[in-house]
Amino acid sequence: MTPANGHAATNQSSPVRGEAVRFNTDPDQAERLSTEEIKRYAADLEIPFDPRVIEWRVTNSNRDKSRGQVIPYADQRAYTDRLNALFTPAGWTRRYNIHTSANFQRSRDQKVVAKILVTCELTIFGLGSHSATGEEWADDDNAGTSAEAQAFKRACSCFGLGRYLYYFEGAWVDLDHRKRPKSVSRLPDWATPEGWAQGLRPNKVSESNANAAGDSQPGSLVPEIEAMAKELGRGLYRGILRDLARVWSPREIQEISAQQRVLEYMHSAARGLRRLEIGLEKTGREALVPILNSLGIRSLERIDRLETLKRVVLELERIADGMS
Repeated sequence: MTPANGHAATNQSSPVRGEAVRFNTDPDQAERLSTEEIKRYAADLEIPFDPRVIEWRVTNSNRDKSRGQVIPYADQRAYTDRLNALFTPAGWTRRYNIHTSANFQRSRDQKVVAKILVTCELTIFGLGSHSATGEEWADDDNAGTSAEAQAFKRACSCFGLGRYLYYFEGAWVDLDHRKRPKSVSRLPDWATPEGWAQGLRPNKVSESNANAAGDSQPGSLVPEIEAMAKELGRGLYRGILRDLARVWSPREIQEISAQQRVLEYMHSAARGLRRLEIGLEKTGREALVPILNSLGIRSLERIDRLETLKRVVLELERIADGMS
């Protein structure tokens, strides 16, 4: 049998409750949940996975690949198992939207490659909906699968499921000839269902420690990301940090690869804003009003997603082309 996964085993000793939620797909029925019930299920979602289903991923390595930085993760089956156990398969649903982005120059080989972007909208009946994005380089054979899993797990984290994994900082370990960790650290007690049930929690990084980490990390892109704040504006800047890295400050992003991804999106957003200004010079600002109204946005400052900016720019350019 597979391990219980810390994901809602039905025995009484498990810290995750096994009672299935009484939801169905009828919104009126879902709204009958009490505040206490919502809090109870939210707390169940936050419980860590069983350590036996946790795997380790190498995120960075030294020059000769003899040592690497590893972080724990769980595959999406652990997430679906927890959702099924708590809410039953009929108590939640997910929907994906897939599209391809414009070409980006990949820093590691200077190759220009498009990206597969996937948005996952996860709905738990009675608790609400959250959406998140995942991405992968289009020349990867498993790009769609990887981006889909990433989007799904990020959407789950909005409900608290798997959120505890974001508190891990990479630990350096020896790697074998296949660049796999020879050994991994034992999970701290707070990252286990038992420790969580005892009230143990991760120590959040203080602002001063986060600042020190961001400034001292070799090759850190934090200063470049911070420099984009003024150009993008508060809404778009914080929206990209939120959607891509689930943070409010770039100094909380520990992985260089994640910093690169955020910076690429911010540069793309800056290009979009420049195209927007060129379009406005041709159409006048009055042409912007019906576009924003159609998207339910009151002003440009309210745009907090790159995809929304793209839609505004394309529609404005369409109007500008019609005027020429």
